[in-house]
Amino acid sequence: MKVMRKIIEIDEELCDGCGLCIPSCAEGALQIIDGKAKLVGDKYCDGLGACLGECPNDALKTVERETEAFDEEAVEELLKSREEEKKADTPVLPCGCPSTPPPLERQGTVEPVSRPAVPSALTHWPILINLVPATAPFLKGADLLIAADCTSFTYPNFHEDFLKGKVLMVGCPKFDDVKAYIQKFAEIFDTADIKSVTIAVIEVPCCQGLPMIVKKGMDIAGKKVPVEVVIISTRGEVLKKERLAA
Repeated sequence: MKVMRKIIEIDEELCDGCGLCIPSCAEGALQIIDGKAKLVGDKYCDGLGACLGECPNDALKTVERETEAFDEEAVEELLKSREEEKKADTPVLPCGCPSTPPPLERQGTVEPVSRPAVPSALTHWPILINLVPATAPFLKGADLLIAADCTSFTYPNFHEDFLKGKVLMVGCPKFDDVKAYIQKFAEIFDTADIKSVTIAVIEVPCCQGLPMIVKKGMDIAGKKVPVEVVIISTRGEVLKKERLAA
């Protein structure tokens, strides 16, 4: 049965797919689909607008129109099904610890412990995005490497292939404060005269917001800096390198 009520409306022209609105929707009514935020179903949206203040582009608003009534039971089923999907996609190791993806299968012999050490290419400290001050001297005129924190563990030659000659900043776009990240990068681009940016991420969905976060910070600062995104597989292979439009 359809009723007149308030519901969220999304302007796809304004939406850039950043995903900041998704966590604020407790009903799970919003999802990023084909690079845009969309309602997965009108019956899942309560129309209260908890997501409105999260969008940096004002792409969301509440409108009053005829649509399906809000269905709390359907919301509970939706959230339950998503939890079950997460559990199904998370194998359990013999020790009882969850792991995604499954443990890697190594073939061949183990390298001898006496192999020559590879010197570290790290030139500064700290390296966490949250801890690096925008005024840090090592940022001045730097070629910046912004890496999701899993990349250095996944890609064997991280120092040699990515870090050499660059200033490193690492973090997790899934668990850290996205707004704080955007503000930090805006301050860095505004003050540090960054030459170039390389963004290293893993192919998993939770990493994919990092390039957008960096780009938003750059836009706020009004700067145009060359950006290359490197996508690494969960087995430590470079899947793709692409340039972001300035």
